[in-house]
Amino acid sequence: MIKLYTWATPNGNKLHIMLEECRLEYEVVPVRLGKREQVSPGFLHINPNAKIPAIVDSDGPAGRPLTLFESGAILIYLAEKTGRFLPQDAEGRYLAIQWVMFQMANTGPMFGQLHHFKSSAPEKLDYAIRRYEDESKRLLGVLETRLGESAWLAGEDYSIADICNWPWCRSWIHTLGYSLADFPRVARWFDAIAAREGVQRGMAVYERLRASAA
Repeated sequence: MIKLYTWATPNGNKLHIMLEECRLEYEVVPVRLGKREQVSPGFLHINPNAKIPAIVDSDGPAGRPLTLFESGAILIYLAEKTGRFLPQDAEGRYLAIQWVMFQMANTGPMFGQLHHFKSSAPEKLDYAIRRYEDESKRLLGVLETRLGESAWLAGEDYSIADICNWPWCRSWIHTLGYSLADFPRVARWFDAIAAREGVQRGMAVYERLRASAA
């Protein structure tokens, strides 16, 4: 059994989707960020960096429990555990990991900073908003170019590269309030992923967590 420590964020949503796509048995353990549960002693024992998501897999490698944090690392672990959504050939595998790292280092931080300065900062700073908006658009342009070369980010098959980037593109539309009209290939890719049953089940987990915060 996997315990998933999560909340209704794009990073949490990656794992809701992955676990549902893989049909793995798991238990959702809400970590209410608004109530600062991420800095509780119990959660810090699981992730000393005080971030969601994290997992505890009671059936880890060699049958021993495994505690793991950082959503990209967890996606790779689950892909290897199930043999799904990570190419088996070396070139495909590294392409997928490359686009996971792209999300971890780029779209997540930049979209996240844009959200902070647009919606959460105590003072509206036009320079900061413009800076992160421009960089976020540039990153969407990188995805647009890549999706003109192949159907999916890591090649011809859907993979963890797509799973981790999709929730952040969703936040571009549904949280930040922008459009993908200038990025038609990203829009096609986004809609194809949104139509997947596993993604819809993962989104249902996200929405339940979101509703519980109300």
